[in-house]
Amino acid sequence: MLTLEDCIGLCGLSEDEVLAIAEHEHIPEIAAIELGNYLVTSPDGETCIRGMIRDDIAHATNTGHRDRALALKLVLRNYILSHPRCDERCRGRLHLPERREA
Repeated sequence: MLTLEDCIGLCGLSEDEVLAIAEHEHIPEIAAIELGNYLVTSPDGETCIRGMIRDDIAHATNTGHRDRALALKLVLRNYILSHPRCDERCRGRLHLPERREA
């Protein structure tokens, strides 16, 4: 039987990133793991996750939860370092092959 931690380990995201997705989408953690796994493997999914974390930061800031906003900023920083394709500033340094339109 797989535990929640096992599923997180298989999805390509950290626990904090999964929790940010769950918070943003108002879904259980296991559903956030599945959504995160799908998004990480889709063409623009990494950028979508980055947007979710940014939305969570804005919500925490607007509701006066400064500690939560700071924690989410760290999650965002670590996410961008782990998934550089989601940051335009990093894409140029990656030398990724161009996508061809079908």
